[in-house]
Amino acid sequence: MALTVYLYGQLKEMTGLRELVLEGIADTDQLIREMNIRFPRLKEMPCLLAVDKHIIHSNTVLKEDQELALLPPYSGG
Repeated sequence: MALTVYLYGQLKEMTGLRELVLEGIADTDQLIREMNIRFPRLKEMPCLLAVDKHIIHSNTVLKEDQELALLPPYSGG
């Protein structure tokens, strides 16, 4: 199963990628581990993970064709 992860803001700049396709990822905990292996600097940045446009706060089983987004810290004003 291939999953596409969209990267925004600082994450896009840090990785040089707008999106990343990963294979064999079963859940969001595994996704975060894989991202931290590929991009060790991500460990230093508190990010949010959205699955189908909903920010998740616990491990979630992933299915093909879900929209995944890794969101950097943000502030408003």
